Amino acid sequence: QVQLVESGGGLVQPGGSLRLSCVVSGGTFSSYTMAWFRQAPGKEREFVAMITSDAVGARSADSVAGRFTISRDNAKNTVYLQMNNLKPEDTAVYYCAAGETWGMSSLVYDYWGQGTQVTVSS
Repeated sequence: QVQLVESGGGLVQPGGSLRLSCVVSGGTFSSYTMAWFRQAPGKEREFVAMITSDAVGARSADSVAGRFTISRDNAKNTVYLQMNNLKPEDTAVYYCAAGETWGMSSLVYDYWGQGTQVTVSS
């Protein structure tokens, strides 16, 4: 079956950077749209960024535009989320997701990772 494993989360000070990675196995990575979502305590899961299967198209949420960048390496079955200028409100569990179609709704995605915690605090 398809498995997604995230890594790279941790504790960082405001203004700092982190890079999340998500490795996909058991499926055809190069055919999937990949996305990142996040969920803060007491809040609903929200869209962060997505990238098309061929990496030609990408989109980010307004709240992270200009600070976060999504990318992928199809040779390594890996999607990345580079997060710069982190803010306390970015604190959440970050999930990667894979799907056959394109969209910002979590319903579009068929496969999910277990999540990685990102905490932004001084």
